[in-house]
Amino acid sequence: MLRALAVDDEEPALAELLYLLGEDPRVGTVVPALDATEALRRLEGAMAAGPDGAEAVDVVFLDINMPGLGGLALAELLGGFAAPPLIVFVTAHEDFALRAFDLKAVDYLLKPLRRERFAEAVRRVAELTRAGQGPAGALGDQVPVELGGVTRFVSIADITYVEAQGDYARLHTPHGSHLVRIPLSTLEEQWRSRGFVRIHRSRLVALGRIEELRLDGGNMTVRIGDRILAVSRRNARELRDLLAQSALGRTR
Repeated sequence: MLRALAVDDEEPALAELLYLLGEDPRVGTVVPALDATEALRRLEGAMAAGPDGAEAVDVVFLDINMPGLGGLALAELLGGFAAPPLIVFVTAHEDFALRAFDLKAVDYLLKPLRRERFAEAVRRVAELTRAGQGPAGALGDQVPVELGGVTRFVSIADITYVEAQGDYARLHTPHGSHLVRIPLSTLEEQWRSRGFVRIHRSRLVALGRIEELRLDGGNMTVRIGDRILAVSRRNARELRDLLAQSALGRTR
């Protein structure tokens, strides 16, 4: 059974976490912490005792916005542990989702919590724990999107290109598109290492999804599936260089 640590600086929110965890038959022990510093002390004790110790923790249900050491900072610290616990963020703020998943979070729950959605997060944790997977095997390569009040997960590998829409970004996949409240500039910074490149002030593309590069009268475009996307003059040179490097790497 799962051994959980619940962390929230607001007592009513912490009480709700403890109740939901206590009601789930997949969860054995649940330990509360009212701030991230207390949680860190408990987790360091659990690490010292070993995976079979009485204080061992499989998963941390973690609030983000807390005084002092916040949830994101705690998760970053835990990433340095030899065998870190899984992380499920529980927050009222949707703006930190991308950062949370870069930290290899298993799930990202928005308050107010819904019982069915919470149970789905526990199921994900239980499956990963049974499979013996740590955070690297969790959902760090997926993006949470809200659709009709339901959180779904889109694999970054399925995203072909991204368009800016004000403070939002629209993620395009072969099966449809999803709007997320993440600025394009943030995605450019976070996903450059995943092969995404800016081709226009309002557009990123997945380099590996480009099927054709066209030059017509000094204007450059790329084809991704059935979409033809314009490349700005400012971004054209970098794109050509990256495509050349990619092609060279495939021929070696």
